[in-house]
Amino acid sequence: MSPSPTGRRETRDGHDSVVVDRTFHAPIASVWAAITESDRLGRWIGTWTGDPTTGSVLFRMNAEGDDIQPETFTIHECDPPRRISLTSQVVGQENVFHFLVELTEAAGTTTLTFSQSVPDAEMATGVGPGWEYYLDRLVAAETGADVAALSFDDYFPAQSEYYRALFA
Repeated sequence: MSPSPTGRRETRDGHDSVVVDRTFHAPIASVWAAITESDRLGRWIGTWTGDPTTGSVLFRMNAEGDDIQPETFTIHECDPPRRISLTSQVVGQENVFHFLVELTEAAGTTTLTFSQSVPDAEMATGVGPGWEYYLDRLVAAETGADVAALSFDDYFPAQSEYYRALFA
């Protein structure tokens, strides 16, 4: 059974974006580490190499096969443990995507709000389901569930029309 899509369309930092929230019964510092530390990222999406103090890192996804090109992630703003603003560009390609991750904590529950810029409805058909899948993998990794039990096939193409309609 396919999970229901939870994302929405908003303008974030001036970009038309897919926005998805997830909540964690964990301190904000723990969720921040899960989205910024390479070894913790590796549990659910991929790893980065390089020195973030230079303003960029090279990121490689680990759940989409072995032939995935690395992306250069440029760090525009980093306010630990609350906000990180990034852009990514696949090496050798022109597309640049804007990402914003914001964390808030209240009474031991941390809410992660993730957004990625989306240039058109066709791109949204993959971006929306993709982030639903990856953020559910993050939740699984942080709760000790089996990350590998989640299948992208349960998200895509089942959620594609929902996201196409949001950006039509």
